[in-house]
Amino acid sequence: MSFKNDQFECKEGIGQPPEVTVSEDVVTVFNEMKGRKAPAGEEEKRKKAVLFCLSDDKKSIVLEEGREILQGDLGNSVQDPYLHFVKMLPPDDCRYALYDASYETRRKKREDLVFIFWAPQSAPVESRMIYTSSKGVIKKKFTGIKHEWHVKDSEDIKDRRNLAEKLGGRSVVSLEGSPV
Repeated sequence: MSFKNDQFECKEGIGQPPEVTVSEDVVTVFNEMKGRKAPAGEEEKRKKAVLFCLSDDKKSIVLEEGREILQGDLGNSVQDPYLHFVKMLPPDDCRYALYDASYETRRKKREDLVFIFWAPQSAPVESRMIYTSSKGVIKKKFTGIKHEWHVKDSEDIKDRRNLAEKLGGRSVVSLEGSPV
């Protein structure tokens, strides 16, 4: 049995795409971000945001080269880390992302790691299907994530109030130092 769509045909198994793996580099970056640490001697360079994509052969989730924000760049080359992160997302293709959100509630300042699944409607059907079917594989590796956000529209992700809603709703008064 196979599944066929105008732009995608799946012949692996019974209408299922091939199993995707998660590269060790992706797991390492997640563990570093979760632990809020950088490799030895690079504490000022810990990652603030990072994008992951499918490899060219669509068999593995890998780091997307050059698509990260380092904590040490904040205030120097990156004035608004959230806006910079949004601009890193490809307008016409899917991605997975980890974003280390700094925000303030009425009571205290916090940092939380957010897993974002970016799947814009303008992405090719095949890409949306493969990324959607592979999301569970990467989520299994990212144990302990409190916040997950599936975004389909660029206007939704540009509006920082939507991320603030995921982080704590009305109790969030600022995100990355900007009022919500």
